[in-house]
Amino acid sequence: MGRTGGSTRRLGRPPSTDSEETRVRILDVARREFAVLGYENTTNRNIATEAGITTAALYHYFPSKADLYVAVLLRTEISVEARFRTACTGCSSLVERLGAVLDESHRMNSEDPSLAQFLAAFRIDERRHDEIGRALPGASRTIDVFFRDMVDQAVSEGEVPPSARGPVLSLIAILLVGLSDAMSDDLRAHRRGVDAAKALMSGGISFVPHVAR
Repeated sequence: MGRTGGSTRRLGRPPSTDSEETRVRILDVARREFAVLGYENTTNRNIATEAGITTAALYHYFPSKADLYVAVLLRTEISVEARFRTACTGCSSLVERLGAVLDESHRMNSEDPSLAQFLAAFRIDERRHDEIGRALPGASRTIDVFFRDMVDQAVSEGEVPPSARGPVLSLIAILLVGLSDAMSDDLRAHRRGVDAAKALMSGGISFVPHVAR
């Protein structure tokens, strides 16, 4: 991964007025590094160098690489969820909301591919490195809650039958994971995938629950 330009001066522990700015810079650098290299191949030393601070200063903000990784994850999900929520403003149905989310995912991928690439890498890193799971907070994560609330609203409004709640959530996961994991590095393919998903949903979402025989 190419190194960013700018000043090479490395800072020690920053004054309090610079703390939040430095923390955000660390998280942005770390997201790009983790997205490209993965958890195992990313080092705190490289992140600190890219962020223009010492490794000791990095540990002032994040006690371990796992803590830093989880902080990147939570910040990324909060940012993505906020964009999704804004995109859904004015939508009157689940299909419209999902279409808005898919279009917004493409806009975000056009602006900063590292968002989707990091979330795709997380799904692999979490399975490979137990320390990531141990560092994750116990509460449900922001994006999961967002989509559960979206589907629950559709159920409460009679758009989706209660028996279809689980399948609808599974469909959403398949669409978003497929787009981020398979297509986030190719904007044209990503746009085709978004358009295909929206076309698939254009007739509404309906499931007949499978009955085991």
